[in-house]
Amino acid sequence: MNRTTRTIFVVTVAVVLAATASFGVYRAIKRIPVREVPVAHYSVVAAKENLAVGTLVTKDVVKLVPWPSSDPLPGGIDSIDQVVNRGLIASVLKNEPISESKLAPTEAGAGLPPTIPAGMRAMSVKVNEVIGVAGFTVPGTRVDVLAMIRENNNSMSRIVVSNVQVLTSGTKYDQDQSKKDGKPIKTTVVTLAVTPADAERVALAATTGQIALALRNPLDVQPAQTTGVRMAELMAPPAAPAPVRVAAPKKPAAAAAPAPPAVVQAAPLIYRVEAIRAQKRSEETVR
Repeated sequence: MNRTTRTIFVVTVAVVLAATASFGVYRAIKRIPVREVPVAHYSVVAAKENLAVGTLVTKDVVKLVPWPSSDPLPGGIDSIDQVVNRGLIASVLKNEPISESKLAPTEAGAGLPPTIPAGMRAMSVKVNEVIGVAGFTVPGTRVDVLAMIRENNNSMSRIVVSNVQVLTSGTKYDQDQSKKDGKPIKTTVVTLAVTPADAERVALAATTGQIALALRNPLDVQPAQTTGVRMAELMAPPAAPAPVRVAAPKKPAAAAAPAPPAVVQAAPLIYRVEAIRAQKRSEETVR
């Protein structure tokens, strides 16, 4: 086999092997199952930046983002015009879709009023770092309101309103200033959502005495029912413990006197005597 024939043979074998490998790869790819990728068919309105409660939505703070049609957003909005000039009743994070549940009704305005539940009233109380539970009374938490009334000789403290929702913490100026400085909000005023009757109780307590807030567990919804405590009860000495009566040990029952021994009468003695008379021999009993 000359050089030309050998070259043609090698090329032919290489082409055959390449074709065989290509055909195998083609068959393997064809057996791979087809995976459907969700394709966005519509858009929803999302926030361009973090938006706080009460913010009035404008066109420069929202945008349209694609959303897959296979998993529609409940209450999603697909038009920017439907959210403009409406207030937020819940905070929204950056790139988070804005739904109808987070917007106040049209023409309801912005700020705090749209966030007040129906039948409730927003009432602000003055607090400090101690009364405000060291700054933990943030919006959304729940507290109990205590009233401390000072009398001449017998002051009193009692829970007057229980399980109250905190709407806002700090004044509007404090909130704006904290955003600029990047520092926690200085809690000087706390706004609570109360019923009209509870608003009267809190107003009377704040006017005649001093109020304090007690932070609650959000899962604890049972109302606090207390009778309050007075200064006389608070400073009274602890009651002496009741004497413990120890039952005297029971005396063992007296043992019954032993019965006198029965008198056993001795049996009479019996003697046997052998008597011999002449040739006769006999035994006789003698007592």
